[in-house]
Amino acid sequence: MDRVTGIQLFIRVVETGSFSKASADMGLTQPTATKHVAALERRLGARLFHRSTRGATPTEVGAAYYDKCKLIARELEEADNLAALMQQRLQGSLRISTSVAFGRRVLTPLVLKFMQQHPGLNVDLSFEDRYVNLVEQGIDLAVRMGRLADSSLGSRHLGRNPWVLVGAPAYLAERGTPQQPAELQGHAALIYSSVQGDDRWVFSGPEGRVEQVAVTGPLRSNNLSALLSAARQGMGLALLPWYVAQESVGAGAVQPLLTRWTLPEQEVHAVFPSPRLVPAKVSGFATWLQGQLAGEWWTRKL
Repeated sequence: MDRVTGIQLFIRVVETGSFSKASADMGLTQPTATKHVAALERRLGARLFHRSTRGATPTEVGAAYYDKCKLIARELEEADNLAALMQQRLQGSLRISTSVAFGRRVLTPLVLKFMQQHPGLNVDLSFEDRYVNLVEQGIDLAVRMGRLADSSLGSRHLGRNPWVLVGAPAYLAERGTPQQPAELQGHAALIYSSVQGDDRWVFSGPEGRVEQVAVTGPLRSNNLSALLSAARQGMGLALLPWYVAQESVGAGAVQPLLTRWTLPEQEVHAVFPSPRLVPAKVSGFATWLQGQLAGEWWTRKL
């Protein structure tokens, strides 16, 4: 028998003086209620009630046991209320994980803004370009780029992450400005070794035509900031997320190329350990982040 149910039922029998009323209050049959109390008496080795046709009254042991059980019931109720309250309030510790470039350039200012709005929240923000197991690492929420694999994780679509081809004015003055994707074979490419096809760049034309170009160049890196720095110094052309290139484009250090063509976009998702019983601090942050990354978020000052 469920020990907690037995205690709750015992309390109701004492307070109502009736097994039938107590069982009805708790949605149980009277035989089931009787079995619960009998199991309590066997475990305690004492009789808890005087039973008669008029009802049930507690024995001396039953009365003393009732006082202790009422304290336990109050503690259980307070624990339930506390758990529900913590689910409703955005407070406590929130562990967030994302990639290095996105975390430094985009997520950090957003997290700081969110923390100012919720002073009861403590955040542990970590940057990793490798895959992170949320359950093993105790992560509450991760922001990930690209299509999600089917899994038992919970997720929420936050927005999109478009890419752009850029080059420095000095490089273009010396090597020329490409007008078609095929012309990139004659240019120095700065290659990101993680996504976008590595050394095969894919472009979609205004008529829906797709062109795939094999590129080579002096620098390959899994760090977007390194590629941006090389592009700014005129070492070649780079494919970069707009959020990485936006500031340099605005300053004129690099300029967008092949703007009539589009590059594959990445989806941006918030991922959490389970789709069920998501804590308020996690769902609240994901909802807020979804609003911040709506539309062309990379063009706004975050």
